[in-house]
Amino acid sequence: MAKQDYYEVLGVGKNADASEIKKAYRKMALKYHPDKNPDNSEAETKFKEAAEAYEVLSNADKKARYDQFGHQAFEGNGGFGGGSMNMDDIFSQFGDIFGGAFGGGGGFSGFGGGFSNGQRRVKGTNMRIRVKLTLEEIANGVEKKVKVRRKVQASGTTYKTCSTCNGAGQVMRVTNTILGRMQTATTCTACGGAGQIIDKKPNEADAQGMLVKEETVSIKIPAGVVDGMQLKVTGKGNEAPGNGVSGDLLVAIEEEAHATLQREGDNLHYDLYVSLSDAVLGTSKEIDTVTGKVRIKIEAGVQSGKILRLRGKGIPSINGYGKGDLLVHVNVWTPKTLNKQQKDFFESMREDEHFEPKPEVGDKSFFEKVKDMFS
Repeated sequence: MAKQDYYEVLGVGKNADASEIKKAYRKMALKYHPDKNPDNSEAETKFKEAAEAYEVLSNADKKARYDQFGHQAFEGNGGFGGGSMNMDDIFSQFGDIFGGAFGGGGGFSGFGGGFSNGQRRVKGTNMRIRVKLTLEEIANGVEKKVKVRRKVQASGTTYKTCSTCNGAGQVMRVTNTILGRMQTATTCTACGGAGQIIDKKPNEADAQGMLVKEETVSIKIPAGVVDGMQLKVTGKGNEAPGNGVSGDLLVAIEEEAHATLQREGDNLHYDLYVSLSDAVLGTSKEIDTVTGKVRIKIEAGVQSGKILRLRGKGIPSINGYGKGDLLVHVNVWTPKTLNKQQKDFFESMREDEHFEPKPEVGDKSFFEKVKDMFS
């Protein structure tokens, strides 16, 4: 089933600014919030759809990609907007959107959280890094080991149950509104939603009983990733205090420029320059590919602008649909300076019928060649 347009989900136009998008999401989230719609699967679906739409449209980079490519911009990326999202992730946004109405500040500052089956869970903050990859690494997939400095719970730190919320992490409040009495859950300000507070901690730990530790993390990067794509290593972000859940390590892919190959989607392009003599007589040339060098044959009489297609020599599809091709663009190099003997030779060839341009029937124009490249 096709996904609904994100702008339609939030009920805003495509020229909506950040404040309009935020306002629309807040309205949708309040309307379909699980606390207001218990055991209502349709409301839950709309709640998640709104969160997915907001997660993309509130991010300038993701919004630009969505505006250009639609939902295809994030296909194969593992979930909403190139990451993955569950109910905990959705609720962790609410400190910014609702200013603490459904979750947010106080206590263990810097930690997000969410509701799971009505219980508050504290989650450590996510960490973000960039990883540079060569075209060869992208074509074959690679495992990278990176060093990160993440918060971990200090050894010897102990916690005790928060007396304010009795370990629930949230405090229930009943308010009178024009719609009647409404019960809302707010984050416990004493423990920040953790349900626990510090009992004992080593001197070197911070106020939350945490230390910064350098660790080496192994990241498996699949073949076919694209520049700007974001991968997630679950649980390798900052730890949360007490019995909380560790945040995630978000890995942004940065593609390094190749010396001779240019990428376009899953296809690669290579500019091959041949001399006038080689174009007339034919030759063979060694060219670069992402799996090593290969030798290709250049037929006698090759024309400048000829495109040779090496099937399957491109980049594997991130969605697992085969590989792209390597398109070799033949460019006949015309010398700019000649000696007298060379000039005399070409002068003698001016009237030779073999040197007269004679396009063959069926020869394609430049625009037809470009069209074929994308067909």
